[in-house]
Amino acid sequence: MQAFESLESEVRSYIRSFPAVFDRAENAIIWDDRGREYIDFFAGAGTLNYGHNPKPMLDAIMSYLEKRGIMHSLDKATVAKQRFLESFDQVILQPRGLDYKIQFTGPTGTNAVEAAIKLARRVTGRKNVVAFTRGYHGLTAGALALTANDYYHQSVYGGRSNVYHAPYDQYFGAEVDTAAHLTQLIEDTSSGVALPAAIILETVQGEGGIYPASKAWLQSIAALCRKHDILLIVDDIQVGNGRTGDFFSFEFAGIVPDIVCLSKSIGGGLPLALNLIKPEWDKWLPGEHTGTFRGNNLAFVAATELLSFWKTEDLAQDIAIKSELIHNKLRQWQADYPALNLQIRGRGLVWGLEIPEANVAKQVANELFANGLLVESCGAKDSVLKILPPLTIEVETLTKGLDKMEQVLTKMY
Repeated sequence: MQAFESLESEVRSYIRSFPAVFDRAENAIIWDDRGREYIDFFAGAGTLNYGHNPKPMLDAIMSYLEKRGIMHSLDKATVAKQRFLESFDQVILQPRGLDYKIQFTGPTGTNAVEAAIKLARRVTGRKNVVAFTRGYHGLTAGALALTANDYYHQSVYGGRSNVYHAPYDQYFGAEVDTAAHLTQLIEDTSSGVALPAAIILETVQGEGGIYPASKAWLQSIAALCRKHDILLIVDDIQVGNGRTGDFFSFEFAGIVPDIVCLSKSIGGGLPLALNLIKPEWDKWLPGEHTGTFRGNNLAFVAATELLSFWKTEDLAQDIAIKSELIHNKLRQWQADYPALNLQIRGRGLVWGLEIPEANVAKQVANELFANGLLVESCGAKDSVLKILPPLTIEVETLTKGLDKMEQVLTKMY
């Protein structure tokens, strides 16, 4: 690790949680340069929903490279982009009755968020944006203003101007309807909360500690947006691409956002970010919002191949089975370790195991790494163990990973 410690910036993060030099990976298994095997319950923070190096994707990439396919194209037309656009429309949008234009932003999720709030402000003529407590939307200037956690903020970065952070679903407990609270603030012209251009939310807050919003709450927020011509932006960067069971995390609620931000797993590990925009809001002038690497054709090739997972119901059914397996195991631990006061939250294949006692979750994560399992801690106090395996993980491997967690909990407590 000496090269990283002496040459890489202090800003490095995950290397501190997982201090190994990784060399190769396949589906839910990753090996370090010494040949040691780890089960991956981290999945690149949600970037590897389809596992490490799925063979059909690798074959498509290799074939494209061998024929000297276009690698970089800005936003010029290419065969790779055309195939992705047509496949996404046919496999994802049309079966769900969704009508969206697709905007390719820069290569990362925060670029998609920046473009979304910029467009919302442009088409509504309003500045204010409503985000939520515990929300995470990226760390570039505009997205950072939407991100709630003080850890990422310094006064010199520009603060949170023109952003109001409303309480998320059940922020004050199940008895408080925070959607009604936000509605009252927006409809009361003396509340001090300006009518917003957009409301942006995650249907499951990931970095904030795995907090899923209810169907009713999401429907209330969507209704509020429709009533006041506020654009609803769903940040599906971490919990889209099947993470919650459906391709989009909002499908279960029956809502249709005005803008959907996608990144992470859409490119199978290759940088790709895009926004889905209702046609009536696609008011950009040519080149008004741009980015050098919005034409990552190798990522288009990978993404097109990965859409094949959604041509049948098989993956969604597998996710449901594995989700129930995890949920049952977490409930068992909740009963077996009452002294830990464990709290469990999640949906699909994104689950959080909260251990309220200070620093305990981080200690467990470190012990799990020593035992060959990658698990990240998250939440404002790093008190939540985030279970985020590839959607394609084999049941046997998933069970083995959960057994490792149980062994560490038993050993430590």
